Amino acid sequence: MSTFDIFILSFIQGLTEFLPISSSGHLILLPKLLGWQDQGLELDVAVHIGTLCSVLLYFRAQIWAMMCDSLRYILSGLAEKCYTPNVHLSLLIIIGTIPAVIFGFILKKVGQDIVRDVRVIAFTSIFFGILLYLADRLVQRLHSVNSLTVGKGLFIGFTQALALIPGTSRSGVCITAGRFLGLDRVLAARFAFLLSIPAIMGAGVLTCLDALKEGTPLLTMDVGYAILFSFAFGLLAIRFMMAYLAKYSLAPFAIYRILLGSGLLMFF
Repeated sequence: MSTFDIFILSFIQGLTEFLPISSSGHLILLPKLLGWQDQGLELDVAVHIGTLCSVLLYFRAQIWAMMCDSLRYILSGLAEKCYTPNVHLSLLIIIGTIPAVIFGFILKKVGQDIVRDVRVIAFTSIFFGILLYLADRLVQRLHSVNSLTVGKGLFIGFTQALALIPGTSRSGVCITAGRFLGLDRVLAARFAFLLSIPAIMGAGVLTCLDALKEGTPLLTMDVGYAILFSFAFGLLAIRFMMAYLAKYSLAPFAIYRILLGSGLLMFF
């Protein structure tokens, strides 16, 4: 791929990973629309590394606090007085990651080609776009992340697992679940982005292992460009979403999803 092609690929991945419009769906549609060949495993690894670095950098203070408090809680022998909100959030992220791991393992065994059809992307875009709109429009209760129980964290984890189906949107479905559970938009997005860290990391590791098995070189100039570009666009997307959601609704993203899905059904 040319540097410009890598730039476009990284732009789509970095932007759509954190906007509730489905990165996997857009990455499947992009080669079909532009007539590209598959970008290859090495670039898949690169864009995952780039977006992972962007979320780690943006939430670095929160992540560090979670790690320190969790370590302190473990070393205290799980003393109740050391069970802080950061420890609770860490537990929720661990619990919420389990369904995605199980579902991802099953999907890898069965074969992902069964869900890469354009019609699947169209229907999931429309359906989860409607859910996103309803959750944002109808739910008025507002709670803190600390109010989420282990069961509710597991529920959000199950919704994240659905995002393995292209067109669903991992960030979108987690934000939708968070809104239905009473979180405000910013808190729902923050939890969704933090929950993405093990998911993106796991996807990157698996893709990297697949690339190594096939003997695909990973230390190339194209990989470097893809990491850099996807990192920059991912960081911009997170900053945009956190600032946007502090003032505005999720309706434009829901409308975009519905229009995208309807357009795909018409043209494909």
